[in-house]
Amino acid sequence: MASILPASNTSMRSDRNTYVGKSFVHVKNPYLDSMDEDVLYHLDLGTKTHNLPEMFGDVKFVCVGGSPNRMKAFALFMHKELRLADSEEDIKDICAGTDRYCMYKIGPVLSISHGMGIPSISIMLHELIKLLYHARCSDVTIIRIGTSGGIGIAPGSVVITDEAVDSFFKPRFEQVILDNIVTRSTELDKELAEELFNCSKEISTFPTVIGHTMCTYDFYEGQGRLDGALCSFSREKGLDYLKRAYNAGIRNIEMESTVFAAMCRLCGLKAAVVCVTLLNRLECDQINSPHDVLVEYQKRPQLLISKFIKQRLGLCDQTS
Repeated sequence: MASILPASNTSMRSDRNTYVGKSFVHVKNPYLDSMDEDVLYHLDLGTKTHNLPEMFGDVKFVCVGGSPNRMKAFALFMHKELRLADSEEDIKDICAGTDRYCMYKIGPVLSISHGMGIPSISIMLHELIKLLYHARCSDVTIIRIGTSGGIGIAPGSVVITDEAVDSFFKPRFEQVILDNIVTRSTELDKELAEELFNCSKEISTFPTVIGHTMCTYDFYEGQGRLDGALCSFSREKGLDYLKRAYNAGIRNIEMESTVFAAMCRLCGLKAAVVCVTLLNRLECDQINSPHDVLVEYQKRPQLLISKFIKQRLGLCDQTS
């Protein structure tokens, strides 16, 4: 797939800071540059086995989502939207050697799955950020596109996150490192969120709102659901919690946004979270809409992000 790099690519990175006006991805690890090789195990990539700058150096947009099938569908959709010359058959899973994640490259766009929950996305993000760093990528925008449970808004609404908060409604991510709890900010790029919201105004087929997104460690009890194998609270307490979340500005719940925001912020990536809601949690716990309706819902963030990317690339007059 790619040519082989020399034993060390340190010299290739030595002029990283000489480029004026570019914002490069950086890492917060003093040990990386002293390593002879960096194996990105869960992505089936490495600095010795792959020429990462050649493969990924032109990436400007990274879109991540939980489902491998959804991210493959997004890759195929972006291929049509960007009207690229190569065939759809040429779009291959770069991570085919592993069964953990999938990755597709479509021109300057990278589409990657991250699995479900904080542990899964954090592993992917560590290796993705190192990939972008080794590839010497600059001016990268990263967007999580996914599904969520809405709070007080209609199913099918798209939520652009202005603030990722934890289960206590605080804009923070708490990471256990060794035997310490480290708290990191979950601040997202406000200008990027506004730009996405302005793009959404040109799409009349579904509603889009800006609001807080609550990230939990669990789909059931952690989100106040009554339908799990365990439930340790009353219906009244669960509903009261969700109402308090709504009053705090929270409009949807998912399980990845806080670690996503924290890691991207630390590594110089402009990040956004755009999720569609599959239900209104003030009305029900279970997702019971017909399959075809849910499939259409899941396409809505993709439509918005496609429009955003095309506008950034000066292709806003093109429609698929």
